[in-house]
Order: sequence, then structure tokens, then C-alpha cells
Amino acid sequence: MALRIGDILIEKNLITPEDLKTAMEERQKTKELIGNILVRMGFITEKKLLQVLGEQQGMKYLEIGQLKADDKVIKGVPAKFVWHYKIMPLSIQNNILTIAVSDPFNMWPVDDLEAHLGYKVERVLATANDIKEALKKHYGVGAETIEKMLSDGSRKVEDISATEKIEDLEKMAESASVIKLVNQILQQAINDRATDIHIEHFREELSLRYRIDGILYEAPASENIQYLYPAIVSRIKIMAGLDIVERRMPQDGRAKVRIGKNEYELRVSIIPILYGENIVIRILPTTMLFSIAELGMAEHDLKILEKLISQPHGIIFVTGPTGSGKTTTLYACLSRLNTRQRKILTIEDPIEYELKGISQTQINPRINLTFAAMLRSMLRHDPDIMMVGEVRDSETAEITIQTALTGHLVFSTLHTNDAASGATRLIDIGIEPYLIACSVNAFIAQRLVREICDKCKEQVKLSTIAKSMSLGKEEQGILDSMRDGKDVVVYRGKGCKECKETGYMGRTGIYEILPVTEEIKRLILQKVSSDALKAKAIELGMHTLRQDGWDKVLLGITTIEEVMRVTQSEAG
Repeated sequence: MALRIGDILIEKNLITPEDLKTAMEERQKTKELIGNILVRMGFITEKKLLQVLGEQQGMKYLEIGQLKADDKVIKGVPAKFVWHYKIMPLSIQNNILTIAVSDPFNMWPVDDLEAHLGYKVERVLATANDIKEALKKHYGVGAETIEKMLSDGSRKVEDISATEKIEDLEKMAESASVIKLVNQILQQAINDRATDIHIEHFREELSLRYRIDGILYEAPASENIQYLYPAIVSRIKIMAGLDIVERRMPQDGRAKVRIGKNEYELRVSIIPILYGENIVIRILPTTMLFSIAELGMAEHDLKILEKLISQPHGIIFVTGPTGSGKTTTLYACLSRLNTRQRKILTIEDPIEYELKGISQTQINPRINLTFAAMLRSMLRHDPDIMMVGEVRDSETAEITIQTALTGHLVFSTLHTNDAASGATRLIDIGIEPYLIACSVNAFIAQRLVREICDKCKEQVKLSTIAKSMSLGKEEQGILDSMRDGKDVVVYRGKGCKECKETGYMGRTGIYEILPVTEEIKRLILQKVSSDALKAKAIELGMHTLRQDGWDKVLLGITTIEEVMRVTQSEAG
């Protein structure tokens, strides 16, 4: 008589008799398969269980995460089958369809596929999670929803955009299937830690991309998603409170959604393009904790920042390109200073996060609610600390400086490549050097670098990296100085399931802080170049962006390639 699976697992020392007894007692209540109970209760992994079941049932167990199914098999097995039965088709050879299943006792998929598709079906075993990830990878986000909608008679994008009435578009956008599809796109983006969703329509395709850790990645999607483009656009417009009739002008809106237990605010931007409209959705958690200790600053830079924000007045400018984390740094500083003894006001465009206890204002140029106009009014509200989202012109700069000179601590941003360029930028827009020297406490430049994934981090010699990279004279000199005659060991991410094979997971900041000391003030008054200003600051002890990046490379936080990528315009 064949042994039962529980006895086999005990015989192989994969579970204990006590584990099996506990599982059997649970089975009396739930009527589940004993193997499923053992996995659910954590007595054995699904992989180990399936390997043993495979031996018992004469089936192979496969790690399908790295397998690439060809187009023939994906097109040959409809999405409605694979998603309904949670199976992954792997190959079709000599009219034999091989599928991966996680339940060897469920024969319904075999019978259904053989009856409807005419193939002889063979099965291999794979974990439920591996099958789920493979389905997303090969069939794309919301594939089963898309297929169902198209099979229900939805027409192609060209027909809809040309003839559909607005009432019909509204009905389509509110249909359960379209709502589900858009929710699936949002859910997948959040699961993948995306900060932005890009939906772009071209002549004969719809592109779906997610920005993860600052890099855009193609999101797997069914090629049929293009036929539902008008419905997707209309649904997103309705969510964000936008005009679904307007297709010729840019539109911006907001929406709030709940995914699981968490709430997210969506900032939606739509622009007209040649073949319709492009959509970008910024995903923002509704609650965020900001801490300067978690910005990623080195200890010496953190001490400088603590000293700067303790000043009673003056301006602290944070500089860097869009997406370099300037707003997060400003919010962290404001959060540190936010007490009931201080009144803090902000003027932003847009307001990214709600800060409890801080009065935040969104500018609106359409009604002439500009940074400059709001600054004048806010001074009458008796603030202690102010944040001006960005200094873009001479008028805003002049009022910001006057605010600092009248005894207020002000935070703001500038778009410059490094800290030293902040002073020259202000001079270029018409601010007198003496006003800069009198009012500015510091310029802080920053970038965001991706952190090495902890799950697949591995050691590598610096000499190996140097050989694999095409380095200029400057970069080679930096590597030589890092080695200091030794073959230093650094780290990189090999790539794994957790980090989507990128080798990176999350981001941190690299910084350079230029305090406006007496020596720096004298150079500003002389209108010296930003290069001369930077050289003096380095002489006085300033760590540049690249130097901070190299330190994080040696600490195993990021990689040389990543530091080089985000500081291409820097000299080290």
C-alpha cells in the first residue's frame, strides 16, 4: 500500500510527527488537503512539498521563474484559461502542450484545455507564486480582464475615438471591467514600488511603463490593451475629476484610492499627443514620516545640516534636477522644526505630501496666485519658518531674500547641477551679490542613487569593475585613489526575483553641503565663477556629490556605476 504524503514527509525528515498531528487536527475543521495545511501553517515550504508530491505522482518540479515561454504558446493558450485555472503554459511541441500547475490533483485544467484547444496536455509542478509571476510577465497586467472585455464586443480604438458618443464613453469608463483593469494597473504599480505610471499611445500600440527607483521599466501588458485605450483614459479622467470631453488641452487632477489597507493619492497629468493623449500618474502615500536621519546623509553632513536648520533666520537652498529628492529633504527639515512654538508656512507647486501642523498653499498661476504674490501675503501671518517650493525668477528671489533678512528662516530650491552653482544662478537672474552673501546660509546639492538589493548583494573586487567599465582619465584616477594600492572589495547586486533582476532595491541620497562662510561670502561678492567657488569650498572641507557617492560605494550601499550615472555632469 502506497504511503500517504504526511508519512513520506516524516520519512524524509521534512516535518515531525507532531507537525502532522497538528495539521490533521486542523484538517478536521477546514477539510483542506493536508499538504496545503502544512504549507499554510509554516511546517514546510511549498517548494519542498511539490518536490515530494512530484516524486509521488511521477511529475517533474520546475523553477519556472527564469523560463521564457515563446510567443507561439502564449498566443495559443488564451488568457481566460490560464488566469482562471492559475496555470502557466510552457511549450507546444508535436501537439503536446506542457503546462505548469501548483495542484497535481486538479485535473480540470487538463480536460478543459484538451477539449477546447485540441492539444494533449502534460503537466509539471511549480509554486503558485512562480506561476502568478510568470503569468504577469508573459500575459501582462490585467490580461484576463482585457480578453473578457474584448470578447464581450468592445471595439477597436480607431472606431471608438471616431464615432463614440460621450455618454457611451462614460458608461464604458464606469463598467466593472474597465474599473477592474485600471485598478489592476494601479495595484501592480504599487506592488512593484513604482512612483509613476506612464501610459503612452502610439500609432498601433499602447505603452505601459512604471518608474521604479528612478528608472522607467516596461510593464508587461497584453498587446490588445491598445483597443481599450479610450476607456482607460476616460476612467482615469473620471477618477481625477477631469473633463472627459476635452482632448486638445493639458489637464491635471488628483484622486485618492485605497489599495489593501493603505491609502494613496494619485496626481494625474494628461497631455494631448499625435495619437490621442499621454497619461502620467504620480503615486503618493497619503501618510509619510519624514526624518533627516533617514535621508542618507553622512554623519559629518548631518551635523552641518542640524546646525544650519537651528539658525533663527537666513535661507537654505536645496539644489538639483527634477526627481533628485529635494522636496523630501525640505519636508524632513520642516518636520524636525515642527513644534507648537513655531508657525510654519509653505508655498508649493504642487503640494506632494500633507504635513500635519504646517499650513501649506498650492500656487495657481491662472488666478495670479504665484510664489511672489503668496510670499507677500504670508508675511502678514506672522510665520517663524517658511518654505518656498522653488525660486524661478528675480521677483520671487528678491522677496524670499527680504523675508530672510527680516528675521525668518526660509527653505527653498533651485535647479542647478551642484551647490556652488546656486550662487551664480541667483546672480544670473538679477540678484545683487551682497544680498546673497547677507541672506543665504547654505546651498545643498543632492541626487538619488539606487541602493544595492540586500537579497542578492555579492562582493566584487574593484579591479574587476574597472576592467568591465569604460573609464575616462578622471574616473580611473578616482578608482585608483579608492584602491590606494590595494584591491578593495566593494558590492553589487547580482539580480534576483525580489529586485526584478535589477540588482537594486530602494534609493538613498548623496549630498554636498556648501555653508556660506566668510570666505565664501567674499568670493560671492567678487562674482567669481562657480568652479572657483567650488574649489574654495572643497579646500574648506566640503565633500562633493561624487565623493559622498564613493563613500557609499565603499560602505556597500550603492555601486560605482550608479554614482557615475547620477553625477555625470560633476567633477569629483
